[in-house]
Amino acid sequence: MKSNNKLFIFIIIGLILGVALGGLVHYQYADSAAGFAKNIKLLGTLFIRMVQMIIAPLVFCTLVVGIAKMGDMKMVGRVGVKAMAWFLSASLMSLLLGMVLVNWLEPGKNTSVTMESVAPADDLVNNTGSFSLENFVVHIVPKSLFEAMANNEILQIVIFSIMFGIALSSVGEIANPVIRTLNTISHVVLKMVSYIMWVAPFGVFGAVAGAVAIYGFDIWKLYYNYLLDFALGIALLWVVLLSVGYLILGKRLFVLLKRLASPLLIAFSTTSSEAVFPKLTEELERFGCDPKIVSFTLPLGYSFNLDGSMMYMTFASLFIAQVYGIDMPIEKQLLMLLVLMLTSKGVAGVPRASLIVVVATCAMFDIPAEGIALILPIDHFCDMARSMTNVLGNALATSAVDKWETKTIN
Repeated sequence: MKSNNKLFIFIIIGLILGVALGGLVHYQYADSAAGFAKNIKLLGTLFIRMVQMIIAPLVFCTLVVGIAKMGDMKMVGRVGVKAMAWFLSASLMSLLLGMVLVNWLEPGKNTSVTMESVAPADDLVNNTGSFSLENFVVHIVPKSLFEAMANNEILQIVIFSIMFGIALSSVGEIANPVIRTLNTISHVVLKMVSYIMWVAPFGVFGAVAGAVAIYGFDIWKLYYNYLLDFALGIALLWVVLLSVGYLILGKRLFVLLKRLASPLLIAFSTTSSEAVFPKLTEELERFGCDPKIVSFTLPLGYSFNLDGSMMYMTFASLFIAQVYGIDMPIEKQLLMLLVLMLTSKGVAGVPRASLIVVVATCAMFDIPAEGIALILPIDHFCDMARSMTNVLGNALATSAVDKWETKTIN
């Protein structure tokens, strides 16, 4: 526990130093800001890549072992139904909240932001061709497990792992050596996590310093309405999630939040909920969740339960429509919501996944996809909030399923 507290302190120090150094570069050495940001961000990139390299084996091993150890396929089905019920309900609620807020607050109306003041979004526009219903369905099942692992395709790894775990469970004692081996590998990978987490303060320092060096503090004024309204949406989403969490967990919710302090801060600072997956697994088990429930539910959550990203998708899509003065009747917005519900699943491993989905959805509803350039400069700051919210949502979902399953067993 002392080690965890030290890590938290070092992360805070990294965050403060990053803001200070980034601000110094932006305001005193503006001509060097771009080069500085490019180089200092390598620290954040290094940390995230170190985490990414262990996600695929960790998801595969923990999910397979979790299912195989359950033994009872009725339990697998029961936990799966409970988890998906939470995921779909939370996703729908998040999408609706984003839609309601953007219609009520209208942050895109009467904006002074011009297309000339932002960076081009060609790289995002060019990456939207794969988001069709046909390609989504095909994308669910991997052509090769090794290809899915190489690309960190979490949804594909989850599908293979579920099938493999069920098959292992069905063959009886002959599967025990395989289960023991995978269980050992998962423990070794989790040990690697404890080493990698000490790189987190450097990653936080690099990521924050680079962002502030480029954008400075004026970016908060430039997009005041957008950021303020989105922050309100995130705050309301947290109120809803924590209220539901309190109804289920009671006072233990505060114990859980204490456990989540480091994962939430890392997600906020690095803008990557994926980066804290191993640490989140460890903290949920320390909180008291059944490792079998954690290893089954959490990987599913990373594909199906990205609450912060879901709210952002409707908020950003309709914001762009407002900027262009495009009328979006309620029935069209609800259709957009359903489309986002589908296209958002399984894209967590794609860089700037939320933005790519937003671009794809805008194109489907005749909203200029180039409008994504309006929000690119501040997406880093929005991504901080939505990444942290994704972590909270998955932690609550896993804890809730564990509580429900414990009651079922008892």
